[in-house]
Amino acid sequence: MDLRTRLSQSDELLLRPALTLMGQAPIADQAVVIKGGRFCDIGSAEAVCARHSHLTPVDLPDRLLMPGFIDTHHHLTQSFGKAIAFGEPSEIFRRIWVPLEQHLDEEALHASALLAALEALRGGFTTVCDAGTRSMAGLSAIESAVQTAGLRCVLARTCNDAGAGAEQVSEILREAERHLSARSAEHLVHRSLAVSIPEAGTDSTIGQVARLCSEAGALLQIHVNEHLASVERSLIARGMRPLEVLHRAGALGPHLLAAHATLVTPTEIALLRDTDTAVSYNPVASSWKGNAVAPALHMHTLGIRMGLGTDGTRSDAFRLMDAAETAQRLVFGLPCGDFSMGAGWTWLAMATERGADAAKLGHLTGRIEAGLAADCLLVDLDVPELTPSWDLPWELVRLAHRDQIEAVFVQGKLRLWRGMPIDWDAREMMIRARESARRAISAAPIHRVHPTSIAARAAAK
Repeated sequence: MDLRTRLSQSDELLLRPALTLMGQAPIADQAVVIKGGRFCDIGSAEAVCARHSHLTPVDLPDRLLMPGFIDTHHHLTQSFGKAIAFGEPSEIFRRIWVPLEQHLDEEALHASALLAALEALRGGFTTVCDAGTRSMAGLSAIESAVQTAGLRCVLARTCNDAGAGAEQVSEILREAERHLSARSAEHLVHRSLAVSIPEAGTDSTIGQVARLCSEAGALLQIHVNEHLASVERSLIARGMRPLEVLHRAGALGPHLLAAHATLVTPTEIALLRDTDTAVSYNPVASSWKGNAVAPALHMHTLGIRMGLGTDGTRSDAFRLMDAAETAQRLVFGLPCGDFSMGAGWTWLAMATERGADAAKLGHLTGRIEAGLAADCLLVDLDVPELTPSWDLPWELVRLAHRDQIEAVFVQGKLRLWRGMPIDWDAREMMIRARESARRAISAAPIHRVHPTSIAARAAAK
């Protein structure tokens, strides 16, 4: 029986990898038992094998068993945009994302979300936090897509109420409560609420939505202090910066995941720390379309809970960690001569267990630990990039790559083998996605400021 078959056809597995990543340290001679979707026993290979003598060990030489990565900020229904947003100035949501999402029917939304879910799994992400869609049909489409893909998802319902009447606000809050109380099959979907940006909500509704999340133990997701234009609009309209608006509304706290937080003052950093608010650090978004890089290492050192997010840019967890470290080194490390910038392990932790904590899922995933969901990766270590290996955690940040991911498990089930799903047709989905994307992009009133690279090169001749 080949390895893929052994990993996919049993409800109880005894894995014996070369190394197991536990607490950011790779440990040799460990064995891990997966049963009922969870890690049920972990310890020395000899002892675990003796305790489970009815199981045949699956030997995994030259492989690392590690926790799946956590993407703390994603937009699953924006996958059709991709390079359309390249080279564009900030706040592309007004000119690209809003028009695009408004022109996706339910079939297109499902195809977009399923495409994004597959990309996430291929990149090693076993959990994503979706920050909310602008489409009325988007939630059901996203839920169906992540269930098909087998991806864990913190799924937000958007609760924007700027300009809404009293009856609309009441309906928004009723729908928010219904969303938080709903249950999903396989328990892969975790309910969340969102306000796109503080200016999209009134103080009253932001405060009520925050209380709903706090009482339900759910996550509230809000883009905060991402772009200079947004900060300036907030100052003009409300006399406060966006993060200060959230503080006045009573929205800061352990239930809030603040996306980006790139433009933050010392006072605002103290607010995040003192309220135990979590932050999603999105380094690729900063380099591709942002105004600044979040002072992530500084915030981490102060004890602010943090995870890494893609913002839907590219779903490759290894490249995300590399970008996280590199951005901090270039912006903050070079001026003061800090060559370590978190010593590698910081970004690995932020991409796994600390990201799970920021997403309010630390009790469930993010670590290889008995009782937690078996969300994990098998990574091939027998590659030139890791030969010789001297410091594996840092090497995972700087040298490892997506193609080394041999298997992806979510809740104990093999979801991907060597980059492709084992129980649904990804090729057929990609055909549908291309067709849906062409129709949506041609119909949406998207406004690009810059030409494509092909047109730009032709114009430069």
